[in-house]
Amino acid sequence: MSWQFQLFKGSHTARTRQRGFSMIEIAMVIVLLLVLMCIAYPITQGTLNYFRLRGAVSSATWAIQSTRYQALMEGYPFQVTFNAANNTYQIASEPLGATTFTNVGAAVPLSGDAIALNQTTTVQLNPNGYVSATQGSLTFTISYQGNTETLTVTNYGNVSVSP
Repeated sequence: MSWQFQLFKGSHTARTRQRGFSMIEIAMVIVLLLVLMCIAYPITQGTLNYFRLRGAVSSATWAIQSTRYQALMEGYPFQVTFNAANNTYQIASEPLGATTFTNVGAAVPLSGDAIALNQTTTVQLNPNGYVSATQGSLTFTISYQGNTETLTVTNYGNVSVSP
């Protein structure tokens, strides 16, 4: 064995080798993660709020359009009532020979507790394709956390959405 190897071997065994991370390194990683989370939180909240609002708008749009198709297929009028008090919509039908509308299923909540409608609106969808508002108007808004979308229903059932 050469003297250089023995010196290296001797000096290596004399030193104790420490493994792992120091407390300072761990603290720096935690601080860095906290800073990243503080930056990302507002961005993700805004995105989540937008998707909750879009979900409610999509649900309302789908309710109107699918109920219109149902009225055309069945041959009698249907109604969709958007209730501003409890943020739900209820579908009702008036089968041939009936004198009043009866609910079809249960009231469906618009997605999220903080979703708000600006008015109670009842949209009547007739078997000839004509759409009218029997309560409220054919233009109403859905809001969530300061974001608002306006739904406008034409007399022939087309639904347009604008911010």
